[in-house]
Parts: sequence; C-alpha cells; structure tokens
Amino acid sequence: MTIPPARRRQRARRLLRVTVLSALFIVGLWAYGLLQFVDEIPEFQDPDTIRTDAIVVLTGGSGRLEEGLRLLTDMWADKLFVSGVYRGVDIDRLLEMSRQSPENLACCIEIGHAADNTEGNAAETAAWMYRHGFKSLRIVTSSYHLPRSLLEFRYALPDVRLVPHPVFADHVKLRQWWFWPGTAQLIVGEYNKCILVRIRQWIEATIRTFHGPLDDPRSAG
Repeated sequence: MTIPPARRRQRARRLLRVTVLSALFIVGLWAYGLLQFVDEIPEFQDPDTIRTDAIVVLTGGSGRLEEGLRLLTDMWADKLFVSGVYRGVDIDRLLEMSRQSPENLACCIEIGHAADNTEGNAAETAAWMYRHGFKSLRIVTSSYHLPRSLLEFRYALPDVRLVPHPVFADHVKLRQWWFWPGTAQLIVGEYNKCILVRIRQWIEATIRTFHGPLDDPRSAG
C-alpha cells in the first residue's frame, strides 16, 4: 500500500521531533551529571586526622609525589606505594627527584610499574594492599582526578577504608572553571571518563552475576 505524501511528511516531522527531544534530554542529563561531578571535586584539603595503613601516590600530575613523601615523613602511614612509575626508575631516583633523603624514607617506599592508567593504578594497588594485609589507604592524586580514582579504587578495594587526599595544581582553576578553557576541557574529559568507568563496571558486574567472579586482585602478585 502506498503511503500518501502528506502522511509521509507527518511521520518525518514526528520522527524529527522525537529525535530532537531525545537529544535534548540526553544533553540535559549529561549537563546535570557534569554539575554533580564538579561538586565532587574538592577545592581544599580537609583537616583530616585519620592515619592509614598505607598511602598511594598516583603518578602523572605535578606535586603528587612530593605530597605523598611529606605525608610519609609526617607519619600519616607506615608505607608509601607509588603506582604507575616508568620502568627503570627506582626508589632512590624518586627520592632524588623529590629532594628527600634516601636513608630516611627508602625503606618505607615501594613502587609499581604495571599501571598505565587509573584502572591499572587501582588493580596494581589492590594487589599490593592485599599482599600486605592493609585495611586503610590514603589516595594522593590531583583534585580533579579524585572522583574517577575513587570509583576505580572502591571497585577494586571494596573492603578497604579509603581516605581521599587531593593535590592542587596551579594551572587548574577550579573556581569559575568554565572561564578557563584548559580547565574546562580537563574537567569535561574527566567527567566523560567517569561515565565510561561506570558503564564498564556495570558490564563487569553483569557478567559476574551470570558467569561468576572475574579475576580477584587478591590473587595477583
């Protein structure tokens, strides 16, 4: 049966209207999520007095290693794990880079070379934590990176107490971030990565439900 031209135009307009409304809904939902994400980015360090079993530094941003070493020196934990270190870089070199005294800190620091992204940081740190039997961990990373880091670490270490510890880079302008193109691009990129992390974790949880557990970091290393 031939559809009259007027009916075809009516259907096309209806399809266009549904498509536009759907697109606007998705964009609005994305924008609402972005605002929620920005609220999760810390703008200052809480005066947290919690001492943890260990500290992890996620490499890749300025000031992170220095802050981790300061926390270790001030006895906020007994051990420091530096995740995602380039191969060939040892502890003495890290201490030299951070102007610290090797004889004071080298015995309390371990480094991991396997991770090349945040998911890898969480998996590498989880294996290290379970190997040592630690139950609490302070996570040292850039403030804008903390929401995604916590997603990954809570997923990899569900039974470990996590204490977020933000580091603030001078080039990241969190106040009125939308006026700073570099910061806006950074925040939007992190938000989109968080969405992908949640999707990946949901898929893995679904697979686990129907096919049994995936690899457990407690059995690694």
